[in-house]
Amino acid sequence: MSLSASVSAWLLVLLCATSGAYCLRRAGRSGGGPAAGEAAMGFGMALMAVPLRLGGEWQTPVLGVVFCAAALHAVWLLRGGPHHAHHLVGSLTMVYMALAAGAGSGGHDHGHGPESGLPLLTGLLLLYYAGYVVLGGARLVTVGGPGTPAGPGELIRACRLTMGIGMLAMLLTM
Repeated sequence: MSLSASVSAWLLVLLCATSGAYCLRRAGRSGGGPAAGEAAMGFGMALMAVPLRLGGEWQTPVLGVVFCAAALHAVWLLRGGPHHAHHLVGSLTMVYMALAAGAGSGGHDHGHGPESGLPLLTGLLLLYYAGYVVLGGARLVTVGGPGTPAGPGELIRACRLTMGIGMLAMLLTM
């Protein structure tokens, strides 16, 4: 792995872990809820973004189980309305990336050479997250105009946007 790729990967780890820590703090104040799921997603994304293989074969099954559990939790949250569908998509995306990482030769190189092209599911997820990031960024910019102090609502939006950017970055490395 080149130095620039390694630095980028560690920055992504830092970004996701910071978002996870903020969501965990928010979950502690509010007694859990969606913030707890977002914290788990942030920490899981940070773990998946680590550029080193941490002990070999345990990562894929452990991350797969964690994110399958998160997906089941997201399905449970769907009872409250379709606005929780993004959590389901995020959890299933992480399952997909964990399986792809386990099938690859290590790191984020999943054996997709130029002859194999971009897998359809990866392309669809890239489109989804690109749209999510653009819409989330536009909402964040329009809510807090210039000179407006950032309140808790803007920080939550920024945290979600950060995790969307992290997801997009991880998909791009597949």
